[in-house]
Amino acid sequence: MSTERQSAVRLIDEALGFLFPAALRAAAVVRVADHMADGERSVERLAEACGADARNLGRILRLLATRGVVEETGEGRFRLTTTGQALRSDVPHSAHAAILMLTDATMWRPAGEMHHCLADGGSAFSGIFGTTFFDHFAQDAETAAVFHVGMAAMSEHENQPVAEAYDFPPVGTVVDVGGGHGGLLLEVLRRQAGLHGVLYDQGHVLAGHRLGDHDDVTGRWTVAEGDFFSSVPRGDIYLLKRILHDWDDEQSATILRNCGRAMAPGGRILVIDAVVPPGDLPHQSKTLDLMMMASLGGRERTRRDFVQLFDEAGLRLEKIVPTSTVLSVVEAVSVSGS
Repeated sequence: MSTERQSAVRLIDEALGFLFPAALRAAAVVRVADHMADGERSVERLAEACGADARNLGRILRLLATRGVVEETGEGRFRLTTTGQALRSDVPHSAHAAILMLTDATMWRPAGEMHHCLADGGSAFSGIFGTTFFDHFAQDAETAAVFHVGMAAMSEHENQPVAEAYDFPPVGTVVDVGGGHGGLLLEVLRRQAGLHGVLYDQGHVLAGHRLGDHDDVTGRWTVAEGDFFSSVPRGDIYLLKRILHDWDDEQSATILRNCGRAMAPGGRILVIDAVVPPGDLPHQSKTLDLMMMASLGGRERTRRDFVQLFDEAGLRLEKIVPTSTVLSVVEAVSVSGS
């Protein structure tokens, strides 16, 4: 086969790749993995348990088997692999909710219309849904719940490694800006018994927080409702985990300025995002960057991008601390040092 033909075959195969996450979503929607917890099952029994069509379920499982999510053990019989266990909704560190969020129409449809981002420089979201990403969620509680529960699930395996990677002070107030259900703040408070935490987000998000479920942080946290584009509570350390990548540079600078104004002397702002590395090697940040572009109008940033963004907000990049996850802790301090 000629080089040209090999190239064409490869690119065609790549173009078909969207069907795997579609199959993964279909399996998550009917919770097929939950019904495979006890071992291998026939497609017919699985379909009956899931309320699914047996023939089509078998076709989906066959594709999932090519990526090691399930294993076909015999004619029409499948079992979960070690990887596939994370597709269950009832296990620690489940990926189930995150998969439903990442493959939701709010992410999926704009990705398919990504060419509009090239034409007008914005996201593709408003042209499809008639409003911006977060305004859409404000109008659709069911979709908003999918997003926030999915983000919490996606964050669950990141929070402890992030908290362990950074040297938090022994005392002070940590403000988790846009902190969702409080998973990261919980891990930070567990690291230092002298810290007090403030979970800051919108009211409907805070309603799902889980800080009160843990006795080891009792009495060391409060919640505060508000809009980080207007103001943030006073504190010594500010956590911005997967927040700035949702917004363009102007909006991100506004959030950072608000943190800088409220920050106690000697305070730190910790931007916890994926830092895009140079070069051609694969990195999840380069994939997520296109999701941010298509759905939210935000972006993942390089080190240079962070330097420029902080400068705009009156801050200075102090250091970047890598973690064992795709995320890094990007530390910013006040330029004045006050």
